[in-house]
Amino acid sequence: MNSSDPLSRVSRRHLLHAAVAGAVGAPALLRGAAQGDTASNKATFTEPARDLPLVEDADVIVCGAGPAGVSAAIIAARAGAKVRLFEWRGCLGGVWTAGLLGYLLDFDKEGFNKELTRRLDERGARRGTSQKSITYEPEGMKLLLEDLCVEAGVKFQFHTKVSAAFRDGRRLTTIITESKSGRQAWRAPVFIDATGDGDLGALAGCGFEFGEAADCPCQPMSLNALLVARDAAALQPCIHASDPDKTVGASKENFLKEIQRAGFFPSYSKPTLWQVRDNLLLVMMNHEYGIRPFDAAQVTEATVRARSELNKIVNGLRALGGAWDGLQIAATAEQIGVRDGRRIKGRYTVGKDDLITGARYDDAVVRPTFPVDIHALTSESNKTAAYSNAGIKVKPYDIPLRALIASDVDGLMMAGRCISGDFIAHASYRVTGNATAMGEAAGVIAALAARSQRMPHDVAWSEGQAELVKLGLRG
Repeated sequence: MNSSDPLSRVSRRHLLHAAVAGAVGAPALLRGAAQGDTASNKATFTEPARDLPLVEDADVIVCGAGPAGVSAAIIAARAGAKVRLFEWRGCLGGVWTAGLLGYLLDFDKEGFNKELTRRLDERGARRGTSQKSITYEPEGMKLLLEDLCVEAGVKFQFHTKVSAAFRDGRRLTTIITESKSGRQAWRAPVFIDATGDGDLGALAGCGFEFGEAADCPCQPMSLNALLVARDAAALQPCIHASDPDKTVGASKENFLKEIQRAGFFPSYSKPTLWQVRDNLLLVMMNHEYGIRPFDAAQVTEATVRARSELNKIVNGLRALGGAWDGLQIAATAEQIGVRDGRRIKGRYTVGKDDLITGARYDDAVVRPTFPVDIHALTSESNKTAAYSNAGIKVKPYDIPLRALIASDVDGLMMAGRCISGDFIAHASYRVTGNATAMGEAAGVIAALAARSQRMPHDVAWSEGQAELVKLGLRG
């Protein structure tokens, strides 16, 4: 096999060797499922072995182009690495764009967070004046992220999902993707799991947790939507302020009363409206409970239920007339929003004690300030409290680089909500202002590791900080 040929082949012998050495394929995705899952009781089919086209043109491969992944890819490329970025949706940005999140929290950070805010402002694509939380235009975010990736030289590919991972001993060497181009193999010195749900880490054989412990109960999912009103000004009592430094008032309570007046009680009892621009609004008003994000059948059913609920409530509001007359759904999100996924085992696990004590670490990559935000775990508890902080008052705390480096597999980093943490800590750091900063850190360390032929755990965070200073992302 000629490794200098970018389309050389992964031989059957190599794949068999990798499997014996510790490669893990699709079955690893099921390890977090409950015992007795029907998937494990069905008949099996043995897929014939075959040779796949192999590409070895990247220093860093990032799987998942959500807030953490796209940030990691851009920063790694700026730091001199050749980067490939794979995304299974049709756009960059993940929950920001395909998920129509619409609201960025804990975004008051230096570095790439600050740059993104400035770039959105230059394009007139956000509302408000504070960097703590930002309402933005999803379509504007899509275009901005594509432009940034092109400028940095990131090779990104849509409609492409990682489906298998292969190791040589402890080291992750190769991933397999599925797309319209079929199955393809890719090699790189360093990989970053930014899939949100920890798909790559699970495929590579990493240990992980999900939900409160090893399984549900887990935080609910929400399907957001863009709405068009005839006159948004008439709905101001129900619209959440875009700027947290200004009085929010009782917008959520007012909105809930209107939904109840239309004859509904939403599955999320703190329904929220934001104004994106003019008469374009964003809404979050549903919860889907106890859904495993790595169970496609469950996610499908949850999405169908959520879309149905959205339409029923909007139709009911429109029927009220008055300020709601003419209200319609412009678009529901391509993907239901996931709060809780796998938390891949790292070289440090961020825990609730870190939040309580305001932990400080020499290798701190980000300092979250967001409170513990645990959305109701059942529809019954939603009726009395849509979310809680579990009685924990958060002091600004550090997330160390070690929590972004897999402990079971070498050459693999994590960024975003799939980093190593417990259920309580995750409920604080999971918001996208922190995911962006984690992506920045993972990207620069991955680039330095690949360029110097080291593993990420051998690169000191001080080196990463020095590189970020060179890139103008640190003072």
